Amino acid sequence: MITELASQEKVIGVKQSRKVIREGRARRVFLACDADPAITGPVADSCAEADIPVHGGYTMAQLGQACRIAVGASVVAVL
Repeated sequence: MITELASQEKVIGVKQSRKVIREGRARRVFLACDADPAITGPVADSCAEADIPVHGGYTMAQLGQACRIAVGASVVAVL
């Protein structure tokens, strides 16, 4: 599942992800299990309201690597 992040159209980061969730453009959201819950909690709540599937269990480093960026990612939304 995480391997699709390399090839799918996506946005990385909390602000961009919340924007596409609000706009109804996100199909699925990945949340890092080691990110601060104060950051990922509101994103998870927005996903629940919009009925968007949320996938966890990946670290920030794993999400960043899957997205082919040099830093970790706390939130990634697949469009």
